Amino acid sequence: MNTDLTRQDAVRDAAASGIPAALADLGTLVRIPSVAFPGFDATEVQRSAEAVKALVDDLGLFDSVEIRRAGIAGTDEIGHPAVLATRAARNGRPTILLYAHHDVQPVGDEALWESSPFEPTVRDGRLYGRGAADDKAGVMAHVAALRALKEALGPDFDLGVALFIEGEEEAGSRSFAQFLSENADALRADVIVVADSGNWDARTPALTVSLRGNTRFTLRVRTLEHASHSGMFGGAVPDAMMATVTLLATLWDEDGAVAVEGLTERDAETPAYDEVTLRDEAGLPDGVSPIGRGSILSRIWNKPSITVTGIDAPSVANASNTLSPEVSVVISARVAPGQPAREAYAAIEAHLRARAPFGAELAFSDQDYGDAFLVDTSGAAVARALEAMHEAYGVEPVEIGVGGSIPFIADLVREFPAAQILVTGVEDPHARAHSPNESLHLETFRNAVLAEALLLEKLDAESAGA
Repeated sequence: MNTDLTRQDAVRDAAASGIPAALADLGTLVRIPSVAFPGFDATEVQRSAEAVKALVDDLGLFDSVEIRRAGIAGTDEIGHPAVLATRAARNGRPTILLYAHHDVQPVGDEALWESSPFEPTVRDGRLYGRGAADDKAGVMAHVAALRALKEALGPDFDLGVALFIEGEEEAGSRSFAQFLSENADALRADVIVVADSGNWDARTPALTVSLRGNTRFTLRVRTLEHASHSGMFGGAVPDAMMATVTLLATLWDEDGAVAVEGLTERDAETPAYDEVTLRDEAGLPDGVSPIGRGSILSRIWNKPSITVTGIDAPSVANASNTLSPEVSVVISARVAPGQPAREAYAAIEAHLRARAPFGAELAFSDQDYGDAFLVDTSGAAVARALEAMHEAYGVEPVEIGVGGSIPFIADLVREFPAAQILVTGVEDPHARAHSPNESLHLETFRNAVLAEALLLEKLDAESAGA
């Protein structure tokens, strides 16, 4: 009898039979509006952590399951609650750390949602709801894979497991580094799976091997001591909106490519990806052209980008015939792999200060930094993960870059330099994470659960360091 084949078949059967319960539990999590941003109800994030802890307790696999918090460096604040569970390895087996986050993005304009954002709704093979994909599906992929492993192998398998479900990733992971430092012994692992990325498409699995970094800050532009009548002084006095628009326009060239000296690019090959696919996946209308130069994926994976993500100025409803004295904007920049985020921020700040129009006063605040990440693909865990994906999806997996950022991975690398880090996910290009009508492709979720369960079985079958 082929014991390995029997184990894998048992894992397959257990993973498939567990999907209905996993989706029901995912629906329960989606109903909790666990937004960790300032100004939102923090008790909902606590309620979400308690719901995750209950799911982990029910597994009956861990030596310890706790809700923990850590302080935020440089402040008197305490971070949002995370769930931490640990199970010691036995008989020379490795330990795997499974990461996901239970907090979610704000809803935005609820009128743009086709169904209530916190009422999970199934339409056309997709589960809609805030957090349905990012990242409560990642939480449930871990839970469902562990359930399958327990059912297939029994509760006494030898693989060591640490489970870390963070509660503030969308809000910047401000206590993450401190949490790692305080819980380093519990979190230390041979392999780390970060289930917070995506796949090539709904059918093709992917392992993320590069991520851009990011820096985010608030810029205030001031030109007047107080608002003034636009008829009395317009044409002679610069208003803050005029100065802001003029200044921001210098960040890009005529092609829409970033025009900031000191921001670097990475030179790396990218797979074929055409404009038709870009339009479909991004929702780019026919009359609107893409921006930048070079291959489309090189623009997304390997070059910097700058986006104005928010603005404080008089609203349309409250517009009056006055010159605005000041305007504030939030600027978010993605940083090419290979460049430190703080270096990129310094280049952008220097660019803006050098180009302040009409002597406008500039003030910079709320700076945030996250470094880029490149995966070392030579480790055995990468090979095991790609094998598991192929077996689960029935399609050869691809190694991809991602234009987004997971800043805390740099903290993981710093704290656990010997660990092999695998960045996986349950999203597909139509998941619309962070946007209205976020959704999870159900078939992708089924395959992702099986892929992770098969990876756990493979790691349980080999010695640590193999």
